[in-house]
Amino acid sequence: MTVSILIFLPVVAALVVLFLKGQAAKYGALLFALAELVIAGIFLSRFVPNAETQFAVTAPWMAKAGIYFSAGIDGISMIMVILTTLLVPLIILSTFKHQYKNAPVFYALILFMQAGLLTVFTALDGFLFYVGWEIALIPIYFICAMWGGENRIKVNIKFFIYTFAGSLFMLLGIIYLKMQNPTGLYDLHQFYENKLDARHQSWVFWAFFLAFAIKMPIFPFHTWQPDTYTEAPTGGTMMLSGIMLKMGIYGVIRWLIPIAPLGVQRWAFVALILSIIGIVYASIIAFKQKDGKRLVAYSSIAHVGLISAALFTFIRPDGAFIWTAQAVQGAMIQMLNHGINVVGLFFIWDIISNRLNTREIDQMGGIAKVAPKFAIAFLIITLGTVALPLTNGFVGEFLLINGVFQFNIWLAALAGLTMIFGAVYMLRMYKSVMQGETNALTATFTDISGSEMTVLGVICLLIILIGVYPQPILHLSDAAVSNLVNIVHTKVPAK
Repeated sequence: MTVSILIFLPVVAALVVLFLKGQAAKYGALLFALAELVIAGIFLSRFVPNAETQFAVTAPWMAKAGIYFSAGIDGISMIMVILTTLLVPLIILSTFKHQYKNAPVFYALILFMQAGLLTVFTALDGFLFYVGWEIALIPIYFICAMWGGENRIKVNIKFFIYTFAGSLFMLLGIIYLKMQNPTGLYDLHQFYENKLDARHQSWVFWAFFLAFAIKMPIFPFHTWQPDTYTEAPTGGTMMLSGIMLKMGIYGVIRWLIPIAPLGVQRWAFVALILSIIGIVYASIIAFKQKDGKRLVAYSSIAHVGLISAALFTFIRPDGAFIWTAQAVQGAMIQMLNHGINVVGLFFIWDIISNRLNTREIDQMGGIAKVAPKFAIAFLIITLGTVALPLTNGFVGEFLLINGVFQFNIWLAALAGLTMIFGAVYMLRMYKSVMQGETNALTATFTDISGSEMTVLGVICLLIILIGVYPQPILHLSDAAVSNLVNIVHTKVPAK
């Protein structure tokens, strides 16, 4: 069994769902998403946590042009496969109380987007990676354009221009690397062996960095994100924030740093500073938000900024190589944790918006008194987001801040503001919405049940389990991360 089944099953599923009618579309989409999760579970059960690529497939695609359908899974990819196949069924289930016009198209687009995401996370061919990158973009564009808010067209055009322009720079970088490759292939491991000097690697760095920085996003490439997250339907927002932005972080780990370490050496400090500016900036803006969904969007920028900052703590001014397995491991587990937590938060606000027809925090209060189960779930997800010890957010953020600390204590203090500021604005939000007395708006709020209970229950369980015992997740990627760090280390001149 090869990884191709993971990539192509969602495509087949999307085509089938298109022909289903009424309620059958969402149940069919959920069934296929669960089947994909089961297949991912089989891969996980057979996975050997070493540095080797497993379940690989290599087949000629456009062989004369050096393009092969080449994909596989190692420990780094496995984390992303788990994230994608776990969240997609939860996202589909979270939409069950919505009535979408052209529902078969909506659910087919989600499944088609899943195929693109899994292609990105498993691709071992540069051209295939780019194709997966664009395939993931097209469905979310139509999801936002067809089912988004009042300003969806303007916001969506901005989102598309940003992301498409960034991906064109990446495509130029991929083609350039292929031209410098004596084998004439787009093979990832051949790209690792390139002999480019620091100046040429700097050009490669910027070609990839622009695409990845926009997707994450980090300051100042973030301006599309809050509006898009706010205007998109909640299912689309969850796909964007829970999974799609991880494409950028994954790209930095898998493609950018190992391919152009000398370019990273020259420009990592710039990327680090931009990431930390984004942490502080997004946190300050989050303080001022009155719309709950928009607050979560800015919170996401701050948390992703911390992941980016840790990844770009590359070499200290004294020449010490500090791109360690610990920092990369922190990024890996935090991608998983952020995906779980942010999907939970956006679903929380979807429930509130459906019940109250508003997301204005100042208009709420006292919901915990009339919806205790909802209040408990909201609190657990909030605590995971602010990285309380024994929740999933803690271990990742601890490893990330420690990575920045090895570079500079003052920058680590600034990066750590994501935890301090996050605790303030998230807990203040929770207090304003859930505590106090009910009012005319919130007195009739009904507690969660059915699909809502299932989605929030699974998310809360994951927050607690990963927080208490993160070792199995860290063990999955440990060997692959260590191997990648060693590859990069051997390519960077020692001082």
